[in-house]
Amino acid sequence: MLIAAICALIAVATCFSVSIGAVKIYPADIFKIIVNKTSGQEVFACTWEANTETIIWNIRLPRILLAGIVGAGLSVCGVLMQALTKNSLADPYVLGISSGASAGAVCAIIVGCFDFMGGYSTIFGATLGAVLSISLSLAIASLKGKITSTQLVLAGIATSALFSALTNLLIYGYHTGSDKTKTAQFWMVGSLSGASWSKAKYVAIVFAVAIVLIMLFARDLDMLLLGDDVAESLGVNTRRIKMVIILSATVLTGVVVSVSGVIGFIGLVVPHIVRSIVGSRHKALIPAVILSGGLFTMLADALSRVIAAPQELPIGIISALIGAPFFLYLIRTSRTR
Repeated sequence: MLIAAICALIAVATCFSVSIGAVKIYPADIFKIIVNKTSGQEVFACTWEANTETIIWNIRLPRILLAGIVGAGLSVCGVLMQALTKNSLADPYVLGISSGASAGAVCAIIVGCFDFMGGYSTIFGATLGAVLSISLSLAIASLKGKITSTQLVLAGIATSALFSALTNLLIYGYHTGSDKTKTAQFWMVGSLSGASWSKAKYVAIVFAVAIVLIMLFARDLDMLLLGDDVAESLGVNTRRIKMVIILSATVLTGVVVSVSGVIGFIGLVVPHIVRSIVGSRHKALIPAVILSGGLFTMLADALSRVIAAPQELPIGIISALIGAPFFLYLIRTSRTR
């Protein structure tokens, strides 16, 4: 029932997001253009403005699709981090993954050290940064032998601070005011303005592979929440499941951050809300989180385009304005129970 309700809301949000903007488009025209494009023939005669089809198919629909995948990816990463640290308030930033991805992407944008990757330089830089950051976090956490959740969180905080400092150093140390630094600064607060079908396709493929891998270990994730000792007594290979979590979250965060910039609170708030509704069983939790995270990001992106129209606000600002107060409310209510 919940899944059906969210899917219906996503359909409404998609229609709303496509229709609003600098150019207003009527829902009937949206339907006709999509049918013509997907069918490969002119089912409906053209009764709309010449540029309407370009706006819908090449600008707004790829952006909406990318917003949905980005929100779903960040939310799933939040679920994985919460299972790994056994902390319902954890997210990809806890282990420094997002900060590392940000540093790698900014390095690609400003320095251009990954230009040999062509159009995928930012994606490559972000993924490499995410891998380096989680590797550093694991190395720091393992200095005293066995890695515990507390050590991993503390190491992640230190790693996050380090990569955030490196990112700021790159931005403010490289010709402040240039087009590259302006692009990096805008990207740092989240933006989906560069969305395209090719980017959406690439992120969708990575996301689909990660979800299939994660769902294969849904039962192991449930057991992991009971504690490492209990999970091992139930036959779970905790070392393997932790590596699956880290690998999936690292690659997925790196790819998502590379196309959207830094968008906070989605991976923190959405899993927490959905878990309070559907429970902690990952077989039900993950699909609900995917849809809810996608819906949240689609709506946040739509708001970012209309609040200050014709200017566009970074989506990270909208997500923080919505997510932070709601997250504080969740903390307050959880303490009073």
